[in-house]
Amino acid sequence: MRIAVIGGGASGMMCASICSENSENEVLLLEKNEKLGKKIYITGKGRCNFTNNCDSTTFFQNVVTNPKFLYSAINSFSPRDMIAFMEKNGLKSVTERGNRVFPLSQKASDVTKTFEKVLARNSVKIHLNTDAKSIKKENDNFKILTNKGAFEVDSVVVATGGASYSQTGSSGKGYEIAKSFGHNVVKPRPSLVAIDIKNFNKNLAGLTLKNVTASINVSGKTFAEFGEMLFTHNGVSGPIILTLSAKVNKFDLKGATLFLDLKPALSMQKLDEKFVKEFAENHLKSFKTYLKTLLPSGFIDEFCTRLSFSSSKKLCDITKKEREEISYLLKIFSYDKISLGSLESAIVTSGGVDTREVSPKNMMSKLCKNLFFTGEVLDLDALTGGFNLQIAFSTGFCAGNYLKNCNE
Repeated sequence: MRIAVIGGGASGMMCASICSENSENEVLLLEKNEKLGKKIYITGKGRCNFTNNCDSTTFFQNVVTNPKFLYSAINSFSPRDMIAFMEKNGLKSVTERGNRVFPLSQKASDVTKTFEKVLARNSVKIHLNTDAKSIKKENDNFKILTNKGAFEVDSVVVATGGASYSQTGSSGKGYEIAKSFGHNVVKPRPSLVAIDIKNFNKNLAGLTLKNVTASINVSGKTFAEFGEMLFTHNGVSGPIILTLSAKVNKFDLKGATLFLDLKPALSMQKLDEKFVKEFAENHLKSFKTYLKTLLPSGFIDEFCTRLSFSSSKKLCDITKKEREEISYLLKIFSYDKISLGSLESAIVTSGGVDTREVSPKNMMSKLCKNLFFTGEVLDLDALTGGFNLQIAFSTGFCAGNYLKNCNE
């Protein structure tokens, strides 16, 4: 069988590696960039967090969109199978905080090099700088038109990625291919992306807040995350913000507000009790000076702009009503007029080829025999921590394993 895998990213390289293994298949890997795995090079800040060393229950808890579709794929090729696959092919790994798995070398390039070694061993024909313009089915074969001529094959695997980080080749081309075969494409949305705030104080850029809770209430639902966040020139980002973005991106955020609980370990009552005691002990201090014991110095001016009284006021002069105002602000510090960052700047794409039209066992289209979709082109996305790459590897494995064995 002659197979074309379109896209040399995570799922494409995995699929091509598997369907060419100990097989009579002739496998072509078509990649529009000048090298394979371009997006892999920038993941994990250049270290490539290629999976998460967790059990299946934990894995599915971290999948935001269509986790049930992935049951077969993850059980067929689990995170631990991925670790073993890399180890078998010469790449040792290390598990870090949050069960995140990285190459022991701490180099993302070593992940791609490992795949390149497997692809070469399995005689996969790699065509770089080859952009698939269109695919048509003629009788039982597919004709792929590219900038470097036409290819005729028996099966096609679309592994073109989503629509984020277009500089890595993820242009959304796979959606056009899917639509040309009658597939529904769920509207692509940004996921794992910063949240922009209109009229934002750019002086906060670079400031980190730790041990805070960020929440958004939208369509009658409240989504909240505890941990670390940071301010950008346009709004907020960091771990808890990225997670929030993945959970709210399917909603219209017009009119929504971002709430920050700056002291989640203390209730308003406990805060007031703390203030009564400490204001008495430091009665001659100004409130602004006292704030240094509560907040990072870079956030104090921002906090003080929300007060109805002067921050230079002495602690002994602050009234009960003003104490209540301080407690309220510490617990419910809000930003309105929020929106998600652009799809271009998102780490992953939410949306894509409708999974109801794809077989969860082998990723074959239910509308066109021998046409497959793998990885981010599908309507699948997860939280940070190696889960999205594992989805790519598992779906690529399932398609590749089917193609490897379908002639037996």
